[in-house]
Amino acid sequence: MLHLPEMPRAGQLAAGTSSTSAQPVKEQIHIGQHPGPTVQWDARKPSGSCPLLTLSTSVFPIFASRLRSTAAPHRREHIGCRCGRREPRTPPPPRPPEWPPPAADRGRRRRGVQIQIRWAGVDEIAPTAMAGAVSALFLLDIKGRVLVWRDYRGDVSALQAERFFTKLLDKEGDAEVHSPVVYDDAGVTYMFIQHNNVFLLTAARQNCNAASILLFLHRVVDVFKHYFEELEEESLRDNFVVVYELLDEMMDFGYPQYTEAKILSEFIKTDAYRMEVSQRPPMAVTNAVSWRSEGIRYKKNEVFLDVVESVNILVNSNGQIVRSDVVGALKMRTYLSGMPECKLGLNDRVLLEAQGRATKGKAIDLDDIKFHQCVRLARFENDRTISFIPPDGSFDLMTYRLSTQVKPLIWVEAQIEKHSRSRIELMVKARSQFKERSTATNVEIEVPVPSDATNPNIRTSMGSAAYAPERDAMVWKVKSFPGGKEYMCRAEFSLPSITAEEGAPEKKAPIRVKFEIPYFTVSGIQVRYLKIIEKSGYQALPWVRYITMAGEYELRLI
Repeated sequence: MLHLPEMPRAGQLAAGTSSTSAQPVKEQIHIGQHPGPTVQWDARKPSGSCPLLTLSTSVFPIFASRLRSTAAPHRREHIGCRCGRREPRTPPPPRPPEWPPPAADRGRRRRGVQIQIRWAGVDEIAPTAMAGAVSALFLLDIKGRVLVWRDYRGDVSALQAERFFTKLLDKEGDAEVHSPVVYDDAGVTYMFIQHNNVFLLTAARQNCNAASILLFLHRVVDVFKHYFEELEEESLRDNFVVVYELLDEMMDFGYPQYTEAKILSEFIKTDAYRMEVSQRPPMAVTNAVSWRSEGIRYKKNEVFLDVVESVNILVNSNGQIVRSDVVGALKMRTYLSGMPECKLGLNDRVLLEAQGRATKGKAIDLDDIKFHQCVRLARFENDRTISFIPPDGSFDLMTYRLSTQVKPLIWVEAQIEKHSRSRIELMVKARSQFKERSTATNVEIEVPVPSDATNPNIRTSMGSAAYAPERDAMVWKVKSFPGGKEYMCRAEFSLPSITAEEGAPEKKAPIRVKFEIPYFTVSGIQVRYLKIIEKSGYQALPWVRYITMAGEYELRLI
């Protein structure tokens, strides 16, 4: 519904205003309750002519991008009035069937002035005016059958899911089968992810940003898991009403909207299989800080910050490090009242050098950084300050990667001896290569053994070891492994006396290591300060913890 402003009659000017000196009068059209394009009444026309209205196409992008315009965005298009005098124009193309509704396309009369809104086809939309939109979203089972689907634009049918699954099966065995994007000859692009036994699929006829759509699908999975504990076919069938409500809120007309599960749960509430929708949406939906609601109160205000680093190392059979990197994350849990402002300071080399401070080898270079949406990126780019209004609860504030050469924190050496095909002996040495004041906990070393090995006889100098036949490995566990220490494990296994002459080639599995080192980081990252500022002036307690753990830690020594 278009609500047009009150316009003066044709040729009518304010008292004491001439047609040559009058300034343009700007009013605004409203679409329902939303502000629409600006309408400008231009009184500076030659005498005898009627008022001429111009429409600004830079105010309401979704509305204005569909207005017929042969010029670039931010130019204005003349709209005809009822005197019959109109600016030269080309006939408009057919309007899209789904928007606007037919009633919005008819002329509206307000005080003798008729406003005619003309709508453009999709092909005339300027590329910079609107990003590509998704036409429909499908939830499929493992056999490609549609469980739930939501049509957002009306230009695709439910049969598109069947066409997608047919193309996916045709590509099975091809190297491109792992690609999350599938193209159709009919001009439809499919983007999908798989979670458990459910496919999440989008179909689009426009040129969409594939990375943003795939990220949106992963956010949809997170929201469903927040509501149903786990996203599976059964949970979708049991809660399809809630699923449709969530799909309507998370995407509008093919554009992602709200993907914060905690905000959605404030006005889409579930009780068993019943759903309750509040009449008034929470302030966070219309607020600039969409990831945090107003009115949060805690008796005790606390912030927990965990600096977690995962070490990835691959060592070849010669003992050389083939690949090594460190993936870090700053994980926060906030229990703060109101709308607090947080500032975080790290030992960032760029920041310290800009402030004229001596680094003395204690600073690090942060690369490949990814922030949570609450961080003010413009300020970080300007002065490297991490400032933000945090969400309530747990979230990842920042992730980073360091691709430098990393010394293995726990080095493992293994020797294997075979005795006349009847038994084998394993000797494994593990040495910690970090400072003595640190201690690794929950160390687990998995050493592969032949699949037909039996009768294990294992001895260790520290910890315990056991044979795991389901994994074809010996698992050595040490609860506490101080720095600068070396421990040994010996094992003996029996082999079958009769073996096939031409058996299958023996597979070579790597030695895998798992561990955790508290109060220690490989990169040397340090939290210099964590400030919490809130207008009520309460005191908050920040807690910081450092943990280093093994990621993909493999040694191919045997």
